[in-house]
Amino acid sequence: MEVKKVGLACDHAGFPLKQFVLTYLEKKGYPVEDFGTYSDQSVDYADFAHKLADAIESGDVYPGIGICGSGEGMAIALNKHQGVRAGLVWNTDIACLIRQHNDANCIVLPGRFIDNKTAEAILDKFFTASFEGGRHERRVQKIPVPTKE
Repeated sequence: MEVKKVGLACDHAGFPLKQFVLTYLEKKGYPVEDFGTYSDQSVDYADFAHKLADAIESGDVYPGIGICGSGEGMAIALNKHQGVRAGLVWNTDIACLIRQHNDANCIVLPGRFIDNKTAEAILDKFFTASFEGGRHERRVQKIPVPTKE
């Protein structure tokens, strides 16, 4: 995967893992844009998911990483955007498959359910996996909701 600038977003439950991920990505030399939140004070995940999704859709960042407690709320909010293909990732097999089969441009990590070591392994796998195309290309092209005429 050719990284442009990694976009990060989280809620309060994802904040500790986001801080680790931010440091890890910077150590690896990836440019990062942090869309918040910036503390563990209670916030609404959707506010930060939409900022990240807008940046993905505009091409300002690629790929994106969202983090919340379970990962589910962040994934739901991110995927409301037509140009975002985000999936919940909790192990390296899923990190690989979401790139190979779904051409994901964003992953979501469940901050309360994975540790830093697992997050590292997931990120490494996600950043090195490639979209396989072929039969998967046709499926990915069907993801956006068709416009009604």
